[in-house]
Amino acid sequence: MPKMKTHKGAKGRVKVTARGKIMAARPGKRHLNWHKSGKKIRFKGKKFSLSESEARRIRELLPYE
Repeated sequence: MPKMKTHKGAKGRVKVTARGKIMAARPGKRHLNWHKSGKKIRFKGKKFSLSESEARRIRELLPYE
């Protein structure tokens, strides 16, 4: 049986922690920030953990992570 392939798009967007949680970056920080407050930009810089239903879907895309 051949190895499963890792989904490269998912691999670049999320990180699996040592305990198995799926962490992702918040959207909306890359550009068009001039009208956003500093508080909002700092908040969007933080990672967040995906819900369990979303994490299950992502784990199928990342078989070896």
